[in-house]
Amino acid sequence: MTARDTFDLTVTRTIRAPRQKVFDAFIKPEVVRQWFGPRGFSVTEATIDPRVGGRYRFSGRTRGGDDYAVGGVYREVAAPERLVFTWKWEGEQMGAIGESLVTVTLAERRGEQGVETELRLMHSGFPAPEARDAHTEGWGFTLNHLTDVLDARGTAATLTVYGDPRSTYVRTVRMALAEKGVAYVYEPVPPHSETIQALHPFGRVPAFRDGDFTLYETTAIVRFIDESFGGPSLLGANPSKRARMEQYVSLINCHGYDAMIRRYVLQYIFPRGADNGPDRAVIDKAVPEIKSLLEVLDRAYGPRNTLVGDTVTLADLLLAPIVFYLGNFPESKALLSGVPNLFRAHAWMAERPSFKATAPKVG
Repeated sequence: MTARDTFDLTVTRTIRAPRQKVFDAFIKPEVVRQWFGPRGFSVTEATIDPRVGGRYRFSGRTRGGDDYAVGGVYREVAAPERLVFTWKWEGEQMGAIGESLVTVTLAERRGEQGVETELRLMHSGFPAPEARDAHTEGWGFTLNHLTDVLDARGTAATLTVYGDPRSTYVRTVRMALAEKGVAYVYEPVPPHSETIQALHPFGRVPAFRDGDFTLYETTAIVRFIDESFGGPSLLGANPSKRARMEQYVSLINCHGYDAMIRRYVLQYIFPRGADNGPDRAVIDKAVPEIKSLLEVLDRAYGPRNTLVGDTVTLADLLLAPIVFYLGNFPESKALLSGVPNLFRAHAWMAERPSFKATAPKVG
């Protein structure tokens, strides 16, 4: 064994599909085109000769416009249990990694939900640990994509959102997935629970999982969702709109949430003032700031129902759950009547399926 052989990786997935169907997904071009590559990657060519000594070549493009191609030779083709093939990238930069070997083994079993296949992929022969690590993440996302295609649950087989349904930030992430038309599993767990502590270093919500890949912090999660899946863009259609969107995202995160939720809404929901009532000193200080913020946002809306351009963006998804709460308390309810553009835009957002489907219970 050489030093080169010591750098390898293993990725496993359990897919709710028969083993033959999983095996066919590796050797049928029409299926490969649906799943090969990480999220956001589109296959432009899939040429396959699935026999020992036969060759394959896959090429595709990232959402950012970068082109990649990989090919190799089949060493073993033992349907539906095992597939072994060489792996070599084309191009000067990726090609420098050299040739490596991929071994796919499939074991079928009957699980609680029916027939499922345990897929084990070993990729060996990397010249350096850096090359191995880059491929580990790539294969992880690629097998998530494969699971989306083969599992009847679609993306809900790999995507999970964690967090308290009352959290505005959790609702933002769930609305983003709904706006993109992406299926997912939702686990309603509170901040600092054992589940959240394992995913977020400070125990806050939301947290997000895509197979083995995990994320925390709302804007990072929504960016990943937007850039990984089709559907309407949530980040702005061009540089100026993206910059404007970032402006309002920052305004909401850095100023709006603190004044509107932390120092206002939560004073009512978790009262800590005299006689177990809201802390009036905190509320009275927050209200003028809320008024100023609402007026800024009202001017931003103007005649539109979205903060930037004509489509819903991350900025709208952050603001809508906050305004939902403001409409339930006396001072902010009155303030909303003085910002007609924002009030109209929120009424429009409140009619969207994404908003209705994620509404928390209040009382």
